[in-house]
Amino acid sequence: MALIAALQMAAGPNVPANLMEAGRLIKEAAARGARMVVLPETFAMMGADEADRVKIAETFGDGPIQTFISQQAIKYGVWIVAGTIPIRSEDPAKSYAASILYDAKGKVVARYDKIHLFDVELSENHEVYTESDTTMPGHQPVVVDTPFGKLGMSVCYDLRFPELYRRLSEQGAQILVIPAAFTELTGKAHWDVLIRARAIENLCYVIAPGQGGYHVSGRTTYGHSMIVDYWGRVRDVREKGAGVVLADIDLDALEQTRKTFPVLSHRCSTQTITEGTS
Repeated sequence: MALIAALQMAAGPNVPANLMEAGRLIKEAAARGARMVVLPETFAMMGADEADRVKIAETFGDGPIQTFISQQAIKYGVWIVAGTIPIRSEDPAKSYAASILYDAKGKVVARYDKIHLFDVELSENHEVYTESDTTMPGHQPVVVDTPFGKLGMSVCYDLRFPELYRRLSEQGAQILVIPAAFTELTGKAHWDVLIRARAIENLCYVIAPGQGGYHVSGRTTYGHSMIVDYWGRVRDVREKGAGVVLADIDLDALEQTRKTFPVLSHRCSTQTITEGTS
């Protein structure tokens, strides 16, 4: 078994202050025995405007945010999923929301660019989000081998698209990471049920760190960072404020459940379903 941590933050517009807070939480998680830590989406900045993140975007492989995370991994001997880091794209007005995995030696093991972008209008409180104005979408699902199991990577709004997680589980994912910054409104309605659904339908652990608190933009994020097991059981959760969520990942138990409850092998292809109903 391996102890994994999800870190909850309430990031602001000051990058050095956010990195200091991230470092504090990484230190705490490592001291409590975590071997991998997962940061929330936009952990380095939650600015007054979405375009603020484009201004701090880094070239992939070089920049103060990436250097900081690499150094933290080395310092504490932990693997780190760096929630999202803004990485420069071909369009100077947009950056990728890149979730980058570092090993305990500070080396980049994998990068996932957020595929589904949050372009919505919340009629209940008149909040409007157009993430595609400043973010370039990714296109490639990512599953990577780690000492803790096969890791399927995703970010926030991806959570609403089960077909992505089907692809990840088909590629062997045992652990799904979902760094997020869910709004208060949508989080209250859907966060818990969607996290547990992705875990249950794919028989995977889900590590879901979130932003949780009030931000300078006037936005309030839902928090409720959690780790859920393959049976949909919430192993640990933090509702609000900065902190560490911890749980053991037991791959033997996961694989035994997959053998005795072989739902993954019972899945039908879309073509099979169509032919069966024609």
